[in-house]
Amino acid sequence: MTSDLTLSQQKALREIVAYVRRERLAAGTHLPEWTLAKLIGTSRSPVRVALDRLVEAGVMRYDKNRGYSVEASFDKLPPDVLEQVNSADDPLYLRLADARFRGEIPESVTEADLTRILDASRGDVRKVLVRAHSEGWAEKEAGYGWRFLPMIDSLEAYDDMYSLRAAIEPAGILSPKFRPNLEELRELRREQQAILDGGHEAMTATERFESNARLHETIAAWSGNRFALQTLRRLDQMRRLAEYRQAKQRLPRRALAQEHIDILDAIESGDFIGAASLLKRHIDAARTKKAVVEVFEREQTQDIEA
Repeated sequence: MTSDLTLSQQKALREIVAYVRRERLAAGTHLPEWTLAKLIGTSRSPVRVALDRLVEAGVMRYDKNRGYSVEASFDKLPPDVLEQVNSADDPLYLRLADARFRGEIPESVTEADLTRILDASRGDVRKVLVRAHSEGWAEKEAGYGWRFLPMIDSLEAYDDMYSLRAAIEPAGILSPKFRPNLEELRELRREQQAILDGGHEAMTATERFESNARLHETIAAWSGNRFALQTLRRLDQMRRLAEYRQAKQRLPRRALAQEHIDILDAIESGDFIGAASLLKRHIDAARTKKAVVEVFEREQTQDIEA
């Protein structure tokens, strides 16, 4: 069972699975322990434990002369491993986010205040704050103070965000400077096709979000408008947490993947007007779906509080 793994071993397990899926590593691909340790940012010990667990699961192979290599597809993991992979990678990080979403943490706060609010050690609080900073929703103040930046924490905020995206993303495709990179386009299509073929069932919330963001940001980059790309990246930073918090909602992942593929097909065929129309329709539909999820979550919260 994966429940007996330490936090560092759990992280190694999740990171290895994410890496193999992201790179679409074929059976027989050699995965040296030291390479994975460097990639994950940990020692080789937790990496070795995680790899051994994947050997037990039948998706990795160990040879005493060659080490570890991919044995089978990572799309069909045993239930206990899949449960661990799909679990929150840092419960304290999500507790911080939830507390901020609920207004339990003020806009400006000290690390000492957060250790009390979150009932956690100063070191652990500092780690999640550093991550919040890297993901764009917190910034360091003088001394031990931190300031939280605006977040997409309401239906109105979601609506504003999607309105802006609907204005800049389709316009990018219609720009005279729009130049798609066909190699990148085909890689994006392969990724979306894998999701459509059932890969979404084994993806973590982080993987789903990053896959979606990667597609939209790549198309924005093809526009040649650096400000459009910067704006979209900033919006993605702001909505990252909101997307993670909605991970348990059963959004139509396969339908979204098909819409992405249709947009890419139109771009590849040179039908930029059609691609821009499909992209706007895609964003407007996502806007409506998010509104439904927001209402659902609000009702669920009210039921719990009642």
